[in-house]
Amino acid sequence: MYEALCLSALQEGESAYVTGVNAGPAMDRRLTDLGLVRGTRVTCVLRSPAGDPCAYLIRGALIALRRTDAEGITLERQAQAVPAEAVTT
Repeated sequence: MYEALCLSALQEGESAYVTGVNAGPAMDRRLTDLGLVRGTRVTCVLRSPAGDPCAYLIRGALIALRRTDAEGITLERQAQAVPAEAVTT
């Protein structure tokens, strides 16, 4: 099972894979040039103390993005399994 989220929702140390970019024509081009294309793995490396911007590891490069730009990038990651004892019927 996979979970959909936007890039700004990643916490430090979490990774996910790009499924789409929708940030406006100029920003779409810039993000594509940086390597943010479908299937690219992105890892949140560092959040600033105020939470904006954040630094992401993208294809070996550390890129800082503002929250407004990161919200236009959709990701998919494997959902974490729920322990059997936590599931009630």
